[in-house]
Amino acid sequence: MKRKYPTQPLVGVGAVIIHKDKILLVKRGSEPGKNRWSIPGGLVKLGEKVHDTIIREVKEETNLDVAIHGLVDVVDNLVPDNEGRLRYHFIILDFFASPRRGTPQAGSDVLEAQWVPFNEVEAFALTGPFRDFFRKNRQMLQHLDSTFPRKTQLHHAK
Repeated sequence: MKRKYPTQPLVGVGAVIIHKDKILLVKRGSEPGKNRWSIPGGLVKLGEKVHDTIIREVKEETNLDVAIHGLVDVVDNLVPDNEGRLRYHFIILDFFASPRRGTPQAGSDVLEAQWVPFNEVEAFALTGPFRDFFRKNRQMLQHLDSTFPRKTQLHHAK
């Protein structure tokens, strides 16, 4: 399935990795959103389980091994071109995760990886869909950290 001008929506995942009151952001290295900040993630491959996609994408993009705790939100990312045709259409399943091993470093498809305090996130040049997601979910996200699941109950990914 082609990413640009698809004939149907593409399913992707995002990892909301939170540790010590900071969220891990990555600077995207490809479109859509090139040179903008978001969370690690990518497309689900045919035959791949969502949980496995999250683990793989986070490892490829940040060198981190993560524990996945549950679904945070589902994001529609529709990007039209100048003529109004749908250039990109992604359905993104964003999951809360915590780091298990590794030190964040930029890997495939990302230019940088950085821990960012919640009060500094919106100062970054964020992708539109991530900015909307962050504004919608910020209060809940600030209650999540490596102590999960003691603080908040989420839908579990299997």
